[in-house]
Amino acid sequence: MRLFVKFPLFWGSRDGSRENETRPLIPKVLRYWTASCCTPAEGGGPSGTSARGGNRLPVSRPFILTDCLLKYLLIFSNLIFSVVGLVTLALGLWGLAEKESLAQEKIGHIGTDPMLLFITLGLMLSLLCLSGCVGAVRENECLLQAFSAGLLVLVSAQVLAAIVLYTLQGQIEGYVRSVMLTAISRYQDDLDFRFIVDEIQTGLQCCGADTYQDWEINIYFNCSAPGVQACGVPASCCIDPLENGTVWNSQCGLDTRLLNEFSAQSVVFLGGCLGGAARWIERHAGVIGTVEVVFLGVQVLSTCIAMRQLDNIRSLTWLCVDPTLPLPPPNPAVISVAWGF
Repeated sequence: MRLFVKFPLFWGSRDGSRENETRPLIPKVLRYWTASCCTPAEGGGPSGTSARGGNRLPVSRPFILTDCLLKYLLIFSNLIFSVVGLVTLALGLWGLAEKESLAQEKIGHIGTDPMLLFITLGLMLSLLCLSGCVGAVRENECLLQAFSAGLLVLVSAQVLAAIVLYTLQGQIEGYVRSVMLTAISRYQDDLDFRFIVDEIQTGLQCCGADTYQDWEINIYFNCSAPGVQACGVPASCCIDPLENGTVWNSQCGLDTRLLNEFSAQSVVFLGGCLGGAARWIERHAGVIGTVEVVFLGVQVLSTCIAMRQLDNIRSLTWLCVDPTLPLPPPNPAVISVAWGF
């Protein structure tokens, strides 16, 4: 018997392997690193065996440079946007604390505070990007699925918003006008509205919604008001609000609406901010379109990379199943790497 063991017959295994031994199905050239996902079977079975008694296959993970680069690109980009989201969230919280909006006497009006928009956007962006970053690092299928679904929802919302903006321009312009007039009427009573109106009028070099006469609806700038601001406009409407180029002159807009337009145009801006915003958008339409396309492209690319990572994770999962189960069709890229084609 020892003779037959030492010199196997021609129908036996030529490499000297025993009957119960198995050879790897994947060439050694493919094994740049190994990630074993074989766990003990349920019910206390030995490691490396399935519940039905079959041996689990060791996972030999192919190294593909493209997948590696895409993975780290996804991690790096999500890490950057996570920081941006956290900064936006911190800015919103700082704004609430600075204005004491969380005080007991102001907590009832916190729902209309613009800082809630920064908090909401920052929280959503940071959570979404952190899920993508951690999911790519840990190769977590659940986190990557949540990240992909969130990006798909975000892309769909942007496309839908662009369609709505294009088809409902008249209604949107009317809504913006009503918001601007509301901000003008509450200019003295709401610090947020005052800040927003001043920034818009200074940046766009405009005054009022349609014309500088819109400030008549404000009870303090109304010509029938008893104060010194009657028939005037805020200093942000002035062409040169800085006296001697250094000191802010808060009284430069007083009594300007008592002047005729020819005299008033040398002191304040006569045009409204709606027209100024429309002209600004027309001048920068190319830049706005480019930024939006790039931003949308980054989201679509991130979605595709995340889906590819998910596909790789699922492919590796197939290699850990019971060998009696059918394997998925071979990947041509993996075969070419294995056999050098």
